[in-house]
This record gives sequence, structure tokens and C-alpha cells, in this order.
Amino acid sequence: MIKDEVYILAIESSCDETAAAVVKNGREVLSNVISSQIALHTQYGGVVPELASRKHIEKINQVIEAALSEAGMALDQMTAIAVTYGPGLVGALLVGVAEAKALAYGAGLPLVGVHHIEGHISANFLEHPDLEPPLLCLVVSGGHTHLVIMKDYGEFEIIGRTRDDAAGEAFDKVARAIGLGYPGGPKIDMAAREGNPHAMEFPRAKIEGSPYDFSFSGLKSAVLNFLNHEKMAGNEVSRADLAASFQNAVVDVLVCHTIFAAKEHGIRKIAIAGGVASNTALRAAMAAACEKEGIQLYRPSPIFCTDNAAMIGAAAYYEYKKGVRSGWDLNAVPNLKLGER
Repeated sequence: MIKDEVYILAIESSCDETAAAVVKNGREVLSNVISSQIALHTQYGGVVPELASRKHIEKINQVIEAALSEAGMALDQMTAIAVTYGPGLVGALLVGVAEAKALAYGAGLPLVGVHHIEGHISANFLEHPDLEPPLLCLVVSGGHTHLVIMKDYGEFEIIGRTRDDAAGEAFDKVARAIGLGYPGGPKIDMAAREGNPHAMEFPRAKIEGSPYDFSFSGLKSAVLNFLNHEKMAGNEVSRADLAASFQNAVVDVLVCHTIFAAKEHGIRKIAIAGGVASNTALRAAMAAACEKEGIQLYRPSPIFCTDNAAMIGAAAYYEYKKGVRSGWDLNAVPNLKLGER
């Protein structure tokens, strides 16, 4: 028998954040604790999988205890345990999955495995009580750039995806090339505020026959070629102008593709999700485009754009209500596709 009030303890460890949260009825965040590893990985210029796994092992019990304490609840008051089981770094995922299985087994609670990207999309439900599917979501992160139609809770159709680099990956590579370091996305966003977004005109890729797909490899190469050319010519390049111009090219493509897809499919609700969804230029441009087209835009707060466990709790609630339960054989699936089980 499903209780009226559903409390989910959610765990997220797919990459370099160790996180736990308590979410009530899929919409109300009672706690959301994140232990970031940015300082650890910055010295290497990116996430080192083995170090990430070790840090997850060190921190996971701490964040779970903190999440329960912050919510003012005990483990035996939870309705279910939820955990990200893919996609992500296999070693990092395994830490969260093993912990969730142990907790669920020991407490006699149901276990619900959650797709990481489904979590990002569901982050929009945490702050928008009026939001219901169907909707179109632009998922932009370090590993993914997808255009997804959410037909209903747990029902997704990917209509567009990147053919090469994800948007966040392109941000990291360009940031490294112009000496901004890691993590690239926030640093380019900050530098771009001081620059001219039209100082350099970089290409916007279009995929013939696939108008919703993305490609950022050519843009990244164009930036690197520009830098090399200017260096050979002995010219000094404004880092702020370059950051702003690159960011403008990425944002332009993301917004145009999303608006076009929404109009073509007759969808009047657009959401954005993933780490790059916290980018200030993307948020502003998408808001302006949606207002012009009379489309309702939903944006999570930046804390819910980054990897966090509250979004996993939101997604798990709707899976739980549908009767989805994971067995004790639940395993990490690093290349899990959206919609797969």
C-alpha cells in the first residue's frame, strides 16, 4: 500500500559530486547536501575517475547522514531509497549503487534506480509546482546535449543530440585553450561578461537532414585555429572577447534548435536542464526567445542544474508511483540510454 506522503532518500555519485537529499512527494526538497570535488580535480585539468571514486567512498556516508539530519528525519521514516545507476563514471556510480542497496536492504525499503538525465529533467519539478508534462527539455551538460520530449512522467523521446562534443565538453576544451582552466563552463561565463560577443564570428553547425541535432567539434576547432593563427601573427587576443564570442555561438545554436523543435512539435512548454543550464547567457537568451514566441520557459536554480540528489529524488518519486522497483542485482550502467531499463 503506497502511503499518501512519499519520502525518498536519494543518492547521486555519477561523476565528481557526492550528494544525498530527502525529497517529499517528488516536489518538496527537505534537504540537499552536495560534497564537491572541484578543488581535487582542478589541479589535473579535469575529472580523474579513480580519484573521484575514492572521494565518493570517503564522503558518501557523511552526505547521507547530513541529508537525513537536515531533513529532521531518520532512515526508517523513508518510503524508498533512490540512486543514480547510469550514465556516468562506472567506479563513481558503483559507490552510490552499493550504498543504496545496502541501506535499502538493511532498512527493508524499496530500491529505485534512476537515470541521471531523467534526474536533470525532473529538477524542473522541484521549483515549479505547476509544471506537468508534456514538455520539451534541452539537456546541456559536460557529457550530454539532448533535445528531449517528455511525453509523460518516465516517458521520453530524444529528438535531437550532439553528433560529437557535448556543449559542456566544448566549454571545457576552449577554456583550457585560452588559459582559463577547469571547470571551463563557469569560467567562460564569467570572462564573457567583460567581452564583446560579436568580436569574432565563429561558425554555427547545421546537420543536413537532422535539424534538431547539434555539433560543436567544428566550433571548437575554429576557436583553436583562430588562436593559433593570431599567435603566429604575433597578435594579442582578448580572452574576454574570445570567451564571449565562443559562448555566443554555442548559445545561439542551442536556443535556435530548441525553439524550432518546440514550434515544429506544437509544444508550448520548454525546460532546460544540466550543468550548462546555469550559464547566464543561455538563460537570458532562452528567456528572450520564449517570450517572443509566447512559450513558457522553466529553469531550475543553478544549484539544481549541477549534479545533485534532489533531482534524483524528484525523478524517483514518479517511478515509485508507477510501481517501478529495482532488484538487489541493480548495477552501474555507465552508458545507459535515456528510456532504457
